[in-house]
Amino acid sequence: MEERLMYISEVQCTVLEVKVIEGLGTTIDVILINGVLHEGDQIVVCGMQGPIVTNIRALLTPHPMKELRIKGSYQHHKELKAAQGIKITAQGLEHAIAGTQLHVVGPDDDLEDLKDEAMQDMKNVMSRIDKTGEGVCVQASTLGSLEALLEFLKSPAVSIPVSGINIGPVHKKDIMRSSVMLEKKKKEYAAILAFDVKVTPEARELADELGVKIFMADIIYHLFDQFKAYVDNIKEEKKKESAEEAVFPCVLKILPNCVFNKKDPIIVGVDILEGIARVGTPLCVPTKEYVEIGRIASIEINHKAVDSAKKGQQVAMKIIGNSPEEAQKMIGRHFEVEDELVSHVTRRSIDILKENYRDDLSLEDWKFVLKLKKLFKIP
Repeated sequence: MEERLMYISEVQCTVLEVKVIEGLGTTIDVILINGVLHEGDQIVVCGMQGPIVTNIRALLTPHPMKELRIKGSYQHHKELKAAQGIKITAQGLEHAIAGTQLHVVGPDDDLEDLKDEAMQDMKNVMSRIDKTGEGVCVQASTLGSLEALLEFLKSPAVSIPVSGINIGPVHKKDIMRSSVMLEKKKKEYAAILAFDVKVTPEARELADELGVKIFMADIIYHLFDQFKAYVDNIKEEKKKESAEEAVFPCVLKILPNCVFNKKDPIIVGVDILEGIARVGTPLCVPTKEYVEIGRIASIEINHKAVDSAKKGQQVAMKIIGNSPEEAQKMIGRHFEVEDELVSHVTRRSIDILKENYRDDLSLEDWKFVLKLKKLFKIP
């Protein structure tokens, strides 16, 4: 095995971690796989805000029998040869990204080419951000774990849009960026999925103040489960808030000999010809100049109260006037038993269905919504 190992002089070096060390400032821990690093070398590192071009100020290694990640004094070196772990101090490393390659600028190298090469991994990640600007913010400890999380969120089975990314701990600026979703009325996206990273106390406090949700986990699937439960809860809240304005499409036919009360409250037996009849649905009679007769107050099937009934079902229904004018409406005077009763949809009610009840309606129901749009001449 030893005979098959080959040393290559070309520098191959990966950033493992970005750390702030007291007395040293921001440093990067790297693994030097091939080549030699020298004190004073000009290097290019991938950064969150663009390529970082700087010079190595110091090459540090722990003392013998000590680990690189353990705090303490370090040994200084003029140069270090592969393969080993090294701590590098230099200016401008605050936004360096763990998991990316470190490039050394040689005498014959083109600096601009190296900058592009250093940022290539980041460009691949940035291409997965939703172009609409709407979505959750995602943070991870390294570029590799960030890529894995983005790939998972983009998969058809998950399909969660991402509007922003970052690497490292969650800070106040990340909370501020995520809070923009609240201004866009997208509460479900005012969230940060923090994968294997810490949250600063200041960021936690600001998140509670602004209403930004932070989900933390060391396993991607746990993050997804937490976020899905949160979104489902928000959807239920929105449904409750908009329940009175949500009008489901339906056409009802009064059954012969099933008129039990002609005037408010109108009590009849009906056959549901199309759509879904729900308690609270406003009804009108298109064949009688769209006269409004009230809202469905209750529905019974076999003497049992239900909240809704679907096409093909026959039910008993109580209709109560929502205003003094509607309360005056009477079967035999304002409309006849033969007239069909139709749910009175509006532009607003259709928008609410799209936003909060999309999955509650079948494809056939949505086609019927389009028919009602034409019937009520809704733009």
